[in-house]
Amino acid sequence: LLVLSSMELCPSPLGLEKECATLFTTDSLHFLHELISTFDEEVDEILQLRVSKKAQLDLTGDLPSFLESTRHIRRDPDWKVLPVPSRLQKRHVDIRDLAPCDTEHFIKALLSPAQGIQVDFDDGNCPTYYNQIKGIYNVFKAVHNLFPNVPHVSQAPVLMLRPRAWNMVEHNMMVEGKEAPGPLFDFGLLMFHCGKALFEHKSGPFFYLSKVEGYMEARLWNKIFVWTQQKLGLPLGSIKATVLIENVLAAFEMEEILYELQEHSAGLNCGIWDYSASFVNKFGHRPAFLLPDRHKYVNMEKHFLRSYMDLLVKTCHRRGALATGGMAALLLPEDPLSDTYRRVLASVTRLKLLEITAGVDGFMVYDLNLVEPMQKLFKGHTEGDNQLDQLRNDVTVFPEDLLSMPSGGVTLNGLKYNIAVGVLFINAWLSGKGHFFYKGQVEDSATAEISRSQVWQWVRHQTRLEDDGRVVSRQLVTDLIKELIMDLSPHCGSNMDVQRLHTAANMFQEVIAKRHFPDFITTYLNQDHTFLSSQNAEPMQALDKDLRRSKL
Repeated sequence: LLVLSSMELCPSPLGLEKECATLFTTDSLHFLHELISTFDEEVDEILQLRVSKKAQLDLTGDLPSFLESTRHIRRDPDWKVLPVPSRLQKRHVDIRDLAPCDTEHFIKALLSPAQGIQVDFDDGNCPTYYNQIKGIYNVFKAVHNLFPNVPHVSQAPVLMLRPRAWNMVEHNMMVEGKEAPGPLFDFGLLMFHCGKALFEHKSGPFFYLSKVEGYMEARLWNKIFVWTQQKLGLPLGSIKATVLIENVLAAFEMEEILYELQEHSAGLNCGIWDYSASFVNKFGHRPAFLLPDRHKYVNMEKHFLRSYMDLLVKTCHRRGALATGGMAALLLPEDPLSDTYRRVLASVTRLKLLEITAGVDGFMVYDLNLVEPMQKLFKGHTEGDNQLDQLRNDVTVFPEDLLSMPSGGVTLNGLKYNIAVGVLFINAWLSGKGHFFYKGQVEDSATAEISRSQVWQWVRHQTRLEDDGRVVSRQLVTDLIKELIMDLSPHCGSNMDVQRLHTAANMFQEVIAKRHFPDFITTYLNQDHTFLSSQNAEPMQALDKDLRRSKL
């Protein structure tokens, strides 16, 4: 244990001694200490504000609306965000969910023709100490051109760095007697080691900000950006950040979020599953907000999601900011001549064309083989680098548009699928992996979030299945989990894999039966003894090799 004044750092993960020596210099540790101690109280305040807002909604039964206190910001037609640098003007296709601890996948992405890479320490990453250090070190290598046969950082796809969200802590660092906020640990190390070089090469530093719930959180990030730029000698506005609108409350504060980040905004992003799950988080105990089977009844064409996307595009373009869409999670089969390949490509094309028509300036894919087809789609249906001229003056969105739940019920197949994704996500985390492949698509914490949220909500409201009228109960979920384990156990490679799968199933049962809804599955897991002890039980030296091999 390394102990500096008011700071403790755990020993390096096995096999990463050189990486830790590079990242944790005396100067970088002093920078981290100052960054974290400066903003630690404000981080706690915004987390407490979340709890307070939720309690107020629960106690009053009120619903969110556009804020009266900030009406003057929305009514002022004149303010705009600063224009983004040239490397961010064209954002047609980014690669998402790329955990940089997977060196092989990271290098392939750097060699791809994508406009950008979402370098993910959040949804697609499992935040073990090993993964965080390996991932940050790999970013360091990419920025300082230490990977052989990889384009210079100024020529490679632009790195869009996504630190962990505010709900996550870094267990391996204590600052003034408290565990460090995960996003400040990630952001601080990335900025200290890569910020100047990225700026000098006109390629950053650029960030994605996850799980932001309102403009006060955007204000805190802006203060952190200003402070960091001053400390590192970078001009004001060097940092640019895209805020992911992943929470229903944030959808009512999009203009205010842009306003708070005017000098540092790279726009807003809309997605489907974290956003949909936030309805269960905030209103899941209310029968009026019962979310139906997501596979059968929830997609971006539904009114509440289409209104959200339209409002996001209109808000961004009115203020000169870029608006980006969600991720295509489907994976293309290997045979480009197969019917399955054509069917998958047609499905992705249809959904992404919907976003292009709505006016988005870009979106994301996971499969590298989808990059070029989606770039062609953009080129064929738009002109220029972006669609900032699409002001969407045809759009008017009222609070009830954003809050209208789609009609529909619950199917047995939908329940089984949600259970499988939830159990297998926990299993992946216990294996040190932040995403996995299931039935032809990539699954990450966003899909795990909506999956476990729906199962919790259906149990809570004793919803009946469309198929046969059975009530979704804890016992029914338990029985279906047993079926899932029976199906998957023969495919496990060892007794340890089987045991881990059983552990994941037990943890999933705990989560969906909680009296009070756990806000984030990642927070729940990150504080669980089973997950924390699994990091010590299995050093993940082979992570780079096996991260993408298992395609259940």
